[in-house]
Amino acid sequence: MPWKNSASRYSTVSIALHWLMLVLLALVYACIELRGIFPKGSGGRTLIVESHFMLGLTVFVLVWVRLFARSLGPAPQIFPASPHWQITLARLMHWALYIFMIAMPILGWLITSAKGNQVMFYGLDLPLLMGQNKELAKELQGWHVLGGTIGYWLIGLHAVAGLYHHYVVGDNTLLRMMPKREPRT
Repeated sequence: MPWKNSASRYSTVSIALHWLMLVLLALVYACIELRGIFPKGSGGRTLIVESHFMLGLTVFVLVWVRLFARSLGPAPQIFPASPHWQITLARLMHWALYIFMIAMPILGWLITSAKGNQVMFYGLDLPLLMGQNKELAKELQGWHVLGGTIGYWLIGLHAVAGLYHHYVVGDNTLLRMMPKREPRT
Protein backbone atom coordinates (compact mmCIF):
# COMPACT_ATOMS: atom_id res chain seq x y z
CA MET A 1 0.00 0.00 0.00
CA PRO A 2 1.95 3.04 -1.24
CA TRP A 3 2.28 6.02 1.14
CA LYS A 4 3.63 8.45 -1.45
CA ASN A 5 1.67 10.27 -4.13
CA SER A 6 2.53 9.76 -7.78
CA ALA A 7 2.57 12.58 -10.32
CA SER A 8 -1.06 11.85 -11.25
CA ARG A 9 -2.70 10.23 -8.21
CA TYR A 10 -2.78 10.44 -4.44
CA SER A 11 -1.29 7.50 -2.56
CA THR A 12 -3.39 4.44 -1.83
CA VAL A 13 -3.24 5.35 1.88
CA SER A 14 -4.47 8.92 1.24
CA ILE A 15 -7.28 7.71 -1.01
CA ALA A 16 -8.40 5.03 1.46
CA LEU A 17 -8.31 7.48 4.38
CA HIS A 18 -10.17 10.16 2.39
CA TRP A 19 -13.12 7.89 1.62
CA LEU A 20 -13.06 6.15 5.03
CA MET A 21 -13.21 9.52 6.76
CA LEU A 22 -16.13 10.57 4.56
CA VAL A 23 -18.01 7.49 5.75
CA LEU A 24 -17.01 8.15 9.37
CA LEU A 25 -18.11 11.80 9.17
CA ALA A 26 -21.43 10.73 7.65
CA LEU A 27 -21.89 8.31 10.57
CA VAL A 28 -20.90 10.99 13.12
CA TYR A 29 -23.53 13.33 11.68
CA ALA A 30 -26.11 10.54 11.39
CA CYS A 31 -25.64 9.60 15.06
CA ILE A 32 -26.23 13.11 16.30
CA GLU A 33 -29.12 13.82 13.90
CA LEU A 34 -30.89 10.54 14.71
CA ARG A 35 -30.44 10.63 18.49
CA GLY A 36 -33.86 12.30 18.76
CA ILE A 37 -35.64 9.09 17.76
CA PHE A 38 -34.73 7.71 21.19
CA PRO A 39 -36.10 9.18 24.41
CA LYS A 40 -33.63 10.94 26.73
CA GLY A 41 -32.10 8.57 29.23
CA SER A 42 -32.84 5.46 27.14
CA GLY A 43 -30.23 2.85 26.27
CA GLY A 44 -30.68 3.54 22.56
CA ARG A 45 -29.98 7.22 22.99
CA THR A 46 -26.93 6.52 25.16
CA LEU A 47 -25.59 4.09 22.55
CA ILE A 48 -26.05 6.52 19.66
CA VAL A 49 -24.46 9.43 21.56
CA GLU A 50 -21.51 7.26 22.65
CA SER A 51 -21.13 6.11 19.03
CA HIS A 52 -21.02 9.79 18.01
CA PHE A 53 -18.18 10.37 20.51
CA MET A 54 -16.23 7.27 19.49
CA LEU A 55 -16.56 7.88 15.75
CA GLY A 56 -15.60 11.53 16.21
CA LEU A 57 -12.48 10.54 18.13
CA THR A 58 -11.69 8.00 15.40
CA VAL A 59 -11.73 10.87 12.90
CA PHE A 60 -9.40 12.78 15.26
CA VAL A 61 -6.88 9.90 15.26
CA LEU A 62 -7.08 9.29 11.51
CA VAL A 63 -6.68 12.97 10.56
CA TRP A 64 -3.15 12.83 11.99
CA VAL A 65 -2.38 9.79 9.83
CA ARG A 66 -3.72 11.73 6.82
CA LEU A 67 -1.59 14.74 7.64
CA PHE A 68 1.46 12.49 7.94
CA ALA A 69 0.71 10.87 4.57
CA ARG A 70 0.19 14.32 3.06
CA SER A 71 3.60 15.44 4.34
CA LEU A 72 5.41 12.70 2.43
CA GLY A 73 5.30 14.53 -0.88
CA PRO A 74 3.57 17.06 -3.06
CA ALA A 75 -0.01 16.69 -4.23
CA PRO A 76 -0.46 15.22 -7.72
CA GLN A 77 -0.63 17.78 -10.51
CA ILE A 78 -3.98 18.96 -11.85
CA PHE A 79 -4.30 18.79 -15.65
CA PRO A 80 -5.16 21.13 -17.16
CA ALA A 81 -3.78 23.46 -14.50
CA SER A 82 -6.27 25.48 -12.46
CA PRO A 83 -6.05 29.27 -12.09
CA HIS A 84 -4.04 30.45 -9.09
CA TRP A 85 -7.14 31.73 -7.25
CA GLN A 86 -8.72 28.25 -7.43
CA ILE A 87 -5.56 26.62 -6.11
CA THR A 88 -5.52 29.10 -3.22
CA LEU A 89 -9.20 28.43 -2.42
CA ALA A 90 -8.61 24.67 -2.58
CA ARG A 91 -5.72 24.94 -0.12
CA LEU A 92 -7.82 27.06 2.23
CA MET A 93 -10.68 24.55 1.98
CA HIS A 94 -8.40 21.61 2.73
CA TRP A 95 -6.89 23.32 5.78
CA ALA A 96 -10.36 24.33 6.97
CA LEU A 97 -11.43 20.68 6.74
CA TYR A 98 -8.34 19.52 8.64
CA ILE A 99 -8.94 22.13 11.36
CA PHE A 100 -12.58 21.01 11.53
CA MET A 101 -11.56 17.32 11.90
CA ILE A 102 -9.16 18.24 14.73
CA ALA A 103 -11.17 20.90 16.56
CA MET A 104 -14.58 19.18 16.65
CA PRO A 105 -13.45 16.01 18.46
CA ILE A 106 -11.43 18.10 20.93
CA LEU A 107 -14.49 20.28 21.59
CA GLY A 108 -16.61 17.14 22.09
CA TRP A 109 -14.06 15.74 24.52
CA LEU A 110 -13.95 19.05 26.40
CA ILE A 111 -17.77 19.16 26.60
CA THR A 112 -17.95 15.62 27.94
CA SER A 113 -15.20 16.38 30.46
CA ALA A 114 -16.87 19.63 31.58
CA LYS A 115 -20.12 17.71 32.13
CA GLY A 116 -18.16 15.38 34.42
CA ASN A 117 -18.66 12.33 32.19
CA GLN A 118 -16.02 9.77 31.32
CA VAL A 119 -14.95 9.54 27.67
CA MET A 120 -14.70 6.00 26.31
CA PHE A 121 -12.69 5.18 23.20
CA TYR A 122 -12.93 1.54 22.09
CA GLY A 123 -12.94 0.32 25.68
CA LEU A 124 -10.31 2.74 26.97
CA ASP A 125 -11.19 5.36 29.57
CA LEU A 126 -9.69 8.60 28.29
CA PRO A 127 -8.61 11.19 30.83
CA LEU A 128 -10.89 14.13 31.51
CA LEU A 129 -9.47 17.30 29.96
CA MET A 130 -10.89 19.55 32.68
CA GLY A 131 -12.87 19.52 35.88
CA GLN A 132 -16.64 19.58 35.93
CA ASN A 133 -18.08 22.95 34.88
CA LYS A 134 -21.67 22.75 33.62
CA GLU A 135 -21.74 26.40 32.53
CA LEU A 136 -18.62 26.02 30.40
CA ALA A 137 -19.97 22.74 29.00
CA LYS A 138 -23.05 24.59 27.79
CA GLU A 139 -20.95 27.30 26.11
CA LEU A 140 -18.67 24.75 24.48
CA GLN A 141 -21.75 22.85 23.30
CA GLY A 142 -22.87 25.98 21.43
CA TRP A 143 -19.47 26.20 19.71
CA HIS A 144 -19.62 22.49 18.87
CA VAL A 145 -23.07 22.86 17.29
CA LEU A 146 -21.87 25.88 15.29
CA GLY A 147 -18.80 23.90 14.19
CA GLY A 148 -21.06 21.05 13.09
CA THR A 149 -23.09 23.43 10.93
CA ILE A 150 -19.91 24.87 9.42
CA GLY A 151 -18.75 21.28 8.80
CA TYR A 152 -21.86 20.55 6.73
CA TRP A 153 -20.98 23.54 4.53
CA LEU A 154 -17.28 22.67 4.26
CA ILE A 155 -17.97 19.05 3.31
CA GLY A 156 -20.72 20.06 0.87
CA LEU A 157 -18.61 22.75 -0.83
CA HIS A 158 -15.68 20.34 -1.05
CA ALA A 159 -17.87 17.75 -2.78
CA VAL A 160 -19.44 20.32 -5.13
CA ALA A 161 -15.99 21.64 -6.09
CA GLY A 162 -14.78 18.12 -6.91
CA LEU A 163 -17.86 17.43 -9.05
CA TYR A 164 -17.56 20.85 -10.73
CA HIS A 165 -13.96 20.16 -11.68
CA HIS A 166 -14.85 16.70 -12.98
CA TYR A 167 -18.02 17.45 -14.93
CA VAL A 168 -17.71 21.14 -15.88
CA VAL A 169 -13.99 21.92 -16.05
CA GLY A 170 -13.05 18.40 -17.14
CA ASP A 171 -9.73 18.25 -15.28
CA ASN A 172 -8.33 15.39 -13.21
CA THR A 173 -9.02 16.93 -9.77
CA LEU A 174 -11.52 14.25 -8.73
CA LEU A 175 -9.74 11.39 -10.51
CA ARG A 176 -6.61 11.97 -8.41
CA MET A 177 -8.58 10.88 -5.32
CA MET A 178 -10.63 8.05 -6.84
CA PRO A 179 -9.78 4.41 -6.09
CA LYS A 180 -8.07 2.66 -8.97
CA ARG A 181 -10.34 0.50 -11.03
CA GLU A 182 -9.22 -2.68 -12.70
CA PRO A 183 -9.83 -2.70 -16.46
CA ARG A 184 -12.87 -4.68 -17.59
CA THR A 185 -12.25 -7.81 -19.59
